Amino acid sequence: MHSKQVKRLRGYVLITLVLALVLGVSGGIMAQETIKIGAVYPLTGAVATTGADCRSGVELAVDIINGVYDLDFPFAKAAGIPNLGGAKIEVIFGDTRGDPTQGMAETERLITEENVVTVVGGYQSGVVKTATMASERLQVPYVLSDATSPALTERGFKWFFRVIPHDGIQAKNALELVKDIETKEDTVLPNLAILWENTEWGANVALEIKTWAEECGFKLVADVPYTYRATDVTSEVLKLKAAKPDVIIHAAYVSDAILFTQTMKAMDIRPKVMIGMAGHLDPNYLNTVGKDGEYFFVRAVYGLDLATRKPMVEKINELYKAKYGHDMSPNAARSFTAPFVVADAINRAASTKPEDIRQALAETNIPGSDLISPYEGVKFDPVTQDNVLGRSLYLQVQDGQFRVVWPFELAAVPYVYPFPEWDR
Repeated sequence: MHSKQVKRLRGYVLITLVLALVLGVSGGIMAQETIKIGAVYPLTGAVATTGADCRSGVELAVDIINGVYDLDFPFAKAAGIPNLGGAKIEVIFGDTRGDPTQGMAETERLITEENVVTVVGGYQSGVVKTATMASERLQVPYVLSDATSPALTERGFKWFFRVIPHDGIQAKNALELVKDIETKEDTVLPNLAILWENTEWGANVALEIKTWAEECGFKLVADVPYTYRATDVTSEVLKLKAAKPDVIIHAAYVSDAILFTQTMKAMDIRPKVMIGMAGHLDPNYLNTVGKDGEYFFVRAVYGLDLATRKPMVEKINELYKAKYGHDMSPNAARSFTAPFVVADAINRAASTKPEDIRQALAETNIPGSDLISPYEGVKFDPVTQDNVLGRSLYLQVQDGQFRVVWPFELAAVPYVYPFPEWDR
């Protein structure tokens, strides 16, 4: 090739690069290789199986955002963040070990050393409480879809947004379930017992249930706190037995849920309705207690049975099952939501600056059709920054599966009532 041709070719290349740079900057879509987001979960310790479940939900969400899938679902049909030139999300995990101090430290590390532009996750309200202190101080958005203490969004934080309905809403839903059973069965179930682990989350569940119980006309016959990760719960179960409740609501993480179920069976405690929260959804719960977990009602914000009302649930589950070898769990599903809320905000902001993402989060308005949960959508309250469109489901364990039974209009199968004898 002659020297003039080489010079001419170099000139064309230079002009092309300059034009690309100018057009990219002026159009606000200059491509960015990766956008780092942080995710903090208990990946080791007492609730590590739940943490692993939550992690898998986040990972699948990021796969869909970054890849190309033939799905009528947000970000599925094109790779990456469209308004940032197809930039890919890179998720960096931090291990809280289920400890609030470690949760704060890991959040700080992700922000200051890994340079993440948002943080998701937490799972345990006591851990989220300290983790969000770090993100608030460092002014990086934190999007939560898996911890429910109302106190978390009552602190006036500007950088913290919660997708999942808080315990006030979910406590009301639990008692609405009982009232609906009363109506359907033409009975009354007035005597209520609350059993709760004494961390940030359990204490707030108990407080909210007590508040709503009075309004709904229930008599609180037992209010039983216990130490998280207890090793002997005989005295607590004796208190329940003496109270003779019609309904027991148990707020527990997985190890406590297992121990109480085993002890209640051994002491033959059988209310007419048994409701579990949080730990009863952990894979280790049914794997350990087996048939003794049958007919527990369990609160959730996802159930595979929702596919009868939302076909996209089944399609997402197929992707999950291909990746992990089993069905998507409620814990994985609720953590699945946060990366999409973050991606939606980054895309609308067309920016990775935390302050721009925060502003876009405040303006979020995602319809329920873009979610695999029963929420009517995602829209944040301007004061608390809680999702005003969230609602919960109740599942019931039937034949070893979590089946959607309430609200009745979303139910896939009828509920079983009353709670039967343990050996049945």
